[in-house]
Amino acid sequence: MVVLSACLTSKNGKPLVARQFVEMSRIRIEGLLAAFPKLINTGKQHTYVETESVRYVYQPMESLYLLLITNKSSNIMEDLETLRLLAKLVPEFCPELDEDGVREQCFDLILAFDEVLAMGHRENLNLQQVKTALEMESHEEKLHQMIRQSKINEAKEEAKR
Repeated sequence: MVVLSACLTSKNGKPLVARQFVEMSRIRIEGLLAAFPKLINTGKQHTYVETESVRYVYQPMESLYLLLITNKSSNIMEDLETLRLLAKLVPEFCPELDEDGVREQCFDLILAFDEVLAMGHRENLNLQQVKTALEMESHEEKLHQMIRQSKINEAKEEAKR
């Protein structure tokens, strides 16, 4: 299975967050994303659309679509499993499922996408493992913050004198 891109788009097809996992030109990904709204048919229950070169696997999420663009040789069952995991992750990192909410949390969403997919292939992770990996604390970061806070406190003491 090779996922070319994971994307959150508005219902009218405007890409809000897109992460590519294989090398492709900007023009190609923009073309693939622009073609998606024209291909979906809301009357059907299918959540995938195939073209001659790629497969779009998507899930509606309130006013958005969560979209995976895969190659046609990928396993549709694995694609759907990946889509389900991403669909669980998106509300965890972006409580407001609208354009503004996605814009505010775009970096967290991209990091979550990166944890689930590496080089276009799904990592064997569950929701809790992804959340744990993204919430890990850094000893160096804590140390840096403590040093910074002590310098601020010292500067305040100097200013009082």
